[in-house]
Amino acid sequence: MKRVLLLGAGYSARAIARALPAQTRKQGTTRSKEKAAELDDMGIEPLLYEAGQGLSADLHSALEAANAIVVSVSPNTSGDPLLQDIKKGGVQLKAASWLCYLSTVGVYGDHAGAWIDENAECHPVSDRSRQRLAAEQAWQAYAAEKKVPLAIMRLAGIYGPGRSALDSLRSGKARRIIKPGQVFNRIHVEDIAGAALHLMNICANGIYNIADDEPAPPQDVVEFAAELLGVEPPPEIPFEEAPLTPMGRSFYGECKRVSNSRLKRDGYNFAFPDYRAGLKALFTDESA
Repeated sequence: MKRVLLLGAGYSARAIARALPAQTRKQGTTRSKEKAAELDDMGIEPLLYEAGQGLSADLHSALEAANAIVVSVSPNTSGDPLLQDIKKGGVQLKAASWLCYLSTVGVYGDHAGAWIDENAECHPVSDRSRQRLAAEQAWQAYAAEKKVPLAIMRLAGIYGPGRSALDSLRSGKARRIIKPGQVFNRIHVEDIAGAALHLMNICANGIYNIADDEPAPPQDVVEFAAELLGVEPPPEIPFEEAPLTPMGRSFYGECKRVSNSRLKRDGYNFAFPDYRAGLKALFTDESA
């Protein structure tokens, strides 16, 4: 892929950009001039874009010239504003041979702790997950119409540099909330990037769960991070007494173990197969 366009160049998309070969022409959208400067410093050509406000001439041209397009723009109650802008703008995907939509495992909803794969029924609980599922379906229809392969990457809880249990402990924000039987699925941001690059190289089509091998109780992750830092973990808090926001509490209303077997069958090898490997690497890098 000679030209890759990142629509919504945030935390995950920037990691994907870093993983691309040096000779790749990388372009990415952002809403602010300040972040545009950050993208430029990273070797990503910035394009200013406000979802729902139409496409600039530069972005229209970038869409028509890109060989691969990665979408990481949030939908809203009226659908996917980016896709609506693309359709209204009459964009022709003249050079595209692969599309990618970054979604979430939240679209599955609650499965009472059972193992699930990409064939599991989706029963999203939150509005944001319902909007993601609707956006997935809209992009699937668009890709089919344009006859371009589309990989939907359903991401687990993302962690990585600056966004891990290590950082939460250092800032004093970490909490050890205990809800018996609760597990969460996680993915290191570098494995998001690695999986995206792998799926791009094989022009993969379909849905892929992007989660590591080991769904785990959240308190286990905090305890392991505290051990690495050589500090006492925060005290246990029963879930019923935890001072959570409504959004935070909603995460605990879903419990599932998400399988990554399809991604592995299609040839991807995880750099960080569990949270211990990921946190160890982060600790080592941050201590260097």
